[in-house]
Amino acid sequence: MIQNNTSANNYKKALEVGRPPNITTLFPNSKALIVSGKYINNAMLTKKNAMTIAANGRSSFIIKGALLAAQKANAAIIIEIAKSEGGQNAYCPVSLWNIARHVDAFCNELNITIPVAIHADHYAIKNDNDLENAFTEIPTLFEAGITSIAIDASHQHDDKNLLANIKLNHLIPKWAGLETEVGEIKGKAGLSTAEEALFLIQGLNAHNIFPDWIALNNGTTHGIEESSQGISVELTKEIHDAIDKYNVSGAQHGTSGNNSDRLRAIAAETRTTKANVATALQMISWGLKVNDFGNAIMDENKNFIKEKNKGISEKVWAQMTGYANSHKIFGGNYKKLNLPFENILLAQPKEIRERMVKRVEEFIYNILVNVFNAQDTAPFVIENILDSNTFTSQQKTERIEDPSMWTEEKIIKQAASISSIKGPDGDFDD
Repeated sequence: MIQNNTSANNYKKALEVGRPPNITTLFPNSKALIVSGKYINNAMLTKKNAMTIAANGRSSFIIKGALLAAQKANAAIIIEIAKSEGGQNAYCPVSLWNIARHVDAFCNELNITIPVAIHADHYAIKNDNDLENAFTEIPTLFEAGITSIAIDASHQHDDKNLLANIKLNHLIPKWAGLETEVGEIKGKAGLSTAEEALFLIQGLNAHNIFPDWIALNNGTTHGIEESSQGISVELTKEIHDAIDKYNVSGAQHGTSGNNSDRLRAIAAETRTTKANVATALQMISWGLKVNDFGNAIMDENKNFIKEKNKGISEKVWAQMTGYANSHKIFGGNYKKLNLPFENILLAQPKEIRERMVKRVEEFIYNILVNVFNAQDTAPFVIENILDSNTFTSQQKTERIEDPSMWTEEKIIKQAASISSIKGPDGDFDD
């Protein structure tokens, strides 16, 4: 947040040197400080016991609200879209290939001066065909303005997960933020273990791959489900402690079904610096009734409750529910209304569009300041950029593991001895 000549000059310098080459090529005259995800992670570590929102920008309303909230909180944030949400089979109008353009345009329109990373979340590698396609597709994401990516092969066995990360890493710029994942996010089934996480991080380290984040199945689910279990802070801490010397932060997925106390604990007691919020923001922007941590409240017939004069108009909500019923869309699958209804939502009167954005802004601001402890982290990014004098954040990790012990043959052999329960098969994307 620019307040004086010194900070204004620092911001100008950060713009000149801190934006990665894909961003400067796409937006040469922009005043938006779009940076590597590495800088965002480092800012949270600098503040300590802080994590920021990785807001899933399923719509333009969510992106606007998230940016305004971060500006108000003076917080560095991440705007992301998952492969399932915005990939080739997208159910959202915001895609992996246009999300950077949305963010850059809104930053300039709204005079947003906090640092933002653009993250391709859950870039899923579920099989050999996904792996093959990734060799062509991943470069296009960075050409389109992505500054951070999550390679998610957690759906596969531990050896294939590690090998997929290794095989794809040369496609990811060294300056870009990098997330890896162990344990598919599916609630209490198939919880991640320290043994699995250590295997993945050690194998990556041996190949000179140093992820900024690791995502775990620590008890959460994607979507609108609320669980009495939720995040296991103890399991998360155990795993973070096991990989401590590799300097990997945590990425918390499935936050929508967890209460504020659990989220405060995960920020305060673990090394988590990134928290994904998706479904809650969608429901809030539409004006649905939610509890204090964004989980949609349903009536006795399992229908969502639309709050009058909040979010979208009652007329458009009637259109959406009618469409959902006719297409047999229920519960969490209401996410599939994003794509067919974006232009209808944009065609609403200005005051309705603005209250949609405002509701998202207020929710995210509260999370950033009162739950995640992320306020006033924006200056840390700018200071880090000025210290480094480059778009590449300083690497804090080096190779510890012996690469000769982590050949493909030895990886497969080691993985066979890992004891883990992956849980039931199914579609756990969000």
